[in-house]
Amino acid sequence: MPLLQLQNLTQRFDDLTALDNFNLSVEQGEFISLLGPSGCGKTTTIRLVAGFLTPTQGRIVVNGRDITALPPEKRNMGMVFQSYALFPHLNVFENVAFGLRAKGTSRHQITDKVKQTLALVNLSGYDERLIFQLSGGEQQRVALARTLVTEPQILLLDEPLSNLDASLREQTRKQLRQLISSLGMTAVFVTHDQEEAFALSDRIALLSKGVCQQVGTAHELYCSPVNEFVARFIGKSNILSLPFKGCGKDCFIFSLPSGNELRLHNDRHLQLHPGEICRLLLRPEAIEFERTPMNMRLLQAKVLARHFAGAFSEYELEGEGLSLLAMWPSLPQAKLFRVGEMLEIHVSPKAIYFFPSGPEAKGEPH
Repeated sequence: MPLLQLQNLTQRFDDLTALDNFNLSVEQGEFISLLGPSGCGKTTTIRLVAGFLTPTQGRIVVNGRDITALPPEKRNMGMVFQSYALFPHLNVFENVAFGLRAKGTSRHQITDKVKQTLALVNLSGYDERLIFQLSGGEQQRVALARTLVTEPQILLLDEPLSNLDASLREQTRKQLRQLISSLGMTAVFVTHDQEEAFALSDRIALLSKGVCQQVGTAHELYCSPVNEFVARFIGKSNILSLPFKGCGKDCFIFSLPSGNELRLHNDRHLQLHPGEICRLLLRPEAIEFERTPMNMRLLQAKVLARHFAGAFSEYELEGEGLSLLAMWPSLPQAKLFRVGEMLEIHVSPKAIYFFPSGPEAKGEPH
C-alpha cells in the first residue's frame, strides 16, 4: 500500500481552479518532486497535503487512513518553507527545539534530540549562534533540522533551495538527497527547476495550469513525453508541425515542406488520417551531422548562428522550410561549423516522437 495517496484532489478559489482532479501515489521512502511553472498548482498541492488548505473535493490518504479533515498538527508531517520561517530572536538550538517544546517533550530529551539532529545536518557547535550570524546554506539546514527533529512521517519541502546561489544550491541539494535517503524518509519536494528535480527525485509529477501532465522518472519525462507541454518544458526541443501522408510498412509517413518524406516507425498504434497535422519532437542533441548506420538523412540545412554553451555548442539551422536547434559537443577534437555553412542533417528515427493534433497533444484541458 502506498504511504501517501492523493485521490481526485481539486482546489478552487472562487472562479480559479488551482488544482484539478490530481491523483498521485507515493511509496514509503520515495522522493517525489512536484515540478512546473509558476501557478501550475504545485504549492497548492503541498499546502493541501500539509493541511493548510481544505480541498474543494478529493481525499488525502496516509497509510490507508483518510486525513483530509485533520488539522496540520495531527498529520505527523514536517514542512520546510521557501523562506525557512526561522525565529530571528532565538538561537539555533531554540529554533530547532521549538517543535519539541510545543509537544511537551522533556528538557533532557530535547537536549539530546536537538544535538543529534544538528550533528545530522553538520551543524554541531552552532547551538548558541543567532540566525543572522548564519549563511544562507546554514539557515536552510537549521530549517531542515527543526523539521527533522520532530520525526515526521512525511517531509514536505516547498522550494527550500531557491534562495541559495547556484554553487551552494548544487552542493546543498546533494547533501539533502543523501540525508533523506540515509534516513529512509518519504519526501514531497516542490520546485520550478527541472535540473533540481532531476538530481533529487525518484519520480517527478509535472503540472501545468492545475493539471498533472505526466508522472514518471526523469528519464521517462525526457525521453517519452506524453504531450507537447512535457516535451517543451523538459529540456530543449524542436517541435515540428508536419502533415501525415499515410502509412508504409510498419511506419508513418510525413511530408516535409520540401516535398520529401519522413518515415517513422509505428510503435504507438495511433489512428492518424491523411492530411492531419501532427506535432513532432526532436531533441537538439539528437541531431547529427555525420551519416551512421543507425541514423537517416533528414534534410539539408544552413547554419544561421552558433553559440558556445560550455560542454555543447548550439547551432541555429534552417533548411527545407524548417528551423532547427542542434547541439554539438564543444570538445577540442570536435569539428566546429561556420555560419553560412550547408550541412547534411541526420537523425535516428527512434529520436523523433510525435503527438496527434488536438488539446491533449498540448496538455490542455478539454
